[in-house]
Amino acid sequence: MKVIICGAGQVGWQIARHLSSERNDVTVVDNNPELILRATETLDVNGITGHASYPEVLDRAGARDADMIIAATHSDEVNMVTCQVAHSVFSIQRKIARLRSQAYLDSSYSDLYRRDHMPIDVKISPEREVAEAALQRIKSPSAFDTESFLDGRGHLLGIKIDENCPVVNTPLRQLTDLFSTLQAIVVGIRRDGTLFAPAPGDQIFVGDDCYVFAKTEDINRTMEIFGKETRRLERVVIIGGGNVGLFVAKALESQPERVRVKVIERDRKRAEVAADALERTIVLHGDGLNASLLDEANVASADVVLALTDDDKTNMLVSVRAKQMGAKMSICLTNDPTLTPLMGPLDIDAYLNPRATTVSSILRHIRHGKVRGVYSIGDAEAEMIEAQVLGTSPIAGERIRDIPFPEGVLVGGVMKDGQLIKPDGSTRIEENDILVLFCMSADVPEVERLLQVSIDFF
Repeated sequence: MKVIICGAGQVGWQIARHLSSERNDVTVVDNNPELILRATETLDVNGITGHASYPEVLDRAGARDADMIIAATHSDEVNMVTCQVAHSVFSIQRKIARLRSQAYLDSSYSDLYRRDHMPIDVKISPEREVAEAALQRIKSPSAFDTESFLDGRGHLLGIKIDENCPVVNTPLRQLTDLFSTLQAIVVGIRRDGTLFAPAPGDQIFVGDDCYVFAKTEDINRTMEIFGKETRRLERVVIIGGGNVGLFVAKALESQPERVRVKVIERDRKRAEVAADALERTIVLHGDGLNASLLDEANVASADVVLALTDDDKTNMLVSVRAKQMGAKMSICLTNDPTLTPLMGPLDIDAYLNPRATTVSSILRHIRHGKVRGVYSIGDAEAEMIEAQVLGTSPIAGERIRDIPFPEGVLVGGVMKDGQLIKPDGSTRIEENDILVLFCMSADVPEVERLLQVSIDFF
């Protein structure tokens, strides 16, 4: 498949990496020659320097025979015009645009994106994606990371292991014997900054970050087994009343169970907009780093503090201060993946990475073949891949123990005929089964070969 990706920033680069590794013909367009050079030197892609919305630039990028265009530049307007040019001039069938401004995403104006107006097939809103990720994160407040799979039937949980974990120093193979009815599998462990797929004889130690794939109904029990208490959220403090914070506050207001929400916003106009848009939420105007203002917001009794401003360092400092003042949990938004290793030492419970969230969302929308979903873990160190097994795949009809998966790959779950089962070595993989796999990034190409993804991929 021939794909044009407009924008060679972190999001565009990550999408190009995924698609080029799957043997697609990928061309990256950006008006920054340094970003194009980075893409062409590190990835198997073509690069074109120029403005993505210019017809001549898209023509040089091969738009006349392209199957898809992904407009992910930093400008909403450039992304929209790019899709319009791709449709009107080059008749590209599938067009995806990243749109940040909520003014373009109001449902009352959805007719704007009809094929006879401004034809955009899929609109990706980073702010809404991050807000949804934040809401999902606080559903499992004791997990530092979480993502749903198999249409909500299974979840990946990131769990930090501390002294309260009753299964510390227990070999993983014994967990099945101890909790035979629990549908949960440890698929990844980060220890001393290194992420790996554990072997059955590996143990869990205090300080580890464990990634566990669990059946949705078993999430609470899984958290308890790993020493985390499950509690209902009653008080939430949100630092930052922009698009993300406002979306989260509105969603919490609409929940059937009453949640007391307070929002702190430094910009007066933005605070006034938030106060007008929210009904039961208290909006405070001021600096979220101000200790007296945090005290006024009663951070000490908060079940969770969400730091959702557009400044990474502010979010981290607010999260640290909130925990020191007594907040039970802090969640920090950070765009810079290199800051992630600092979260543990700073006692920040969880983080949100808008770039990784946006990449995962775009990949979910563009994969119409047998790969149903991809979730990037850490700084693109590993992926959770949800894929349907083809009849032509070499793993169809084989037991898991006989499949030559690389060492960095573990099967977290298997869905057969709509039922999620906990796999073991004797589980036979059949055509049309849906697998959820933990894969270290270096092993993704081999997994795709075993899944025969390149055949009938789209």
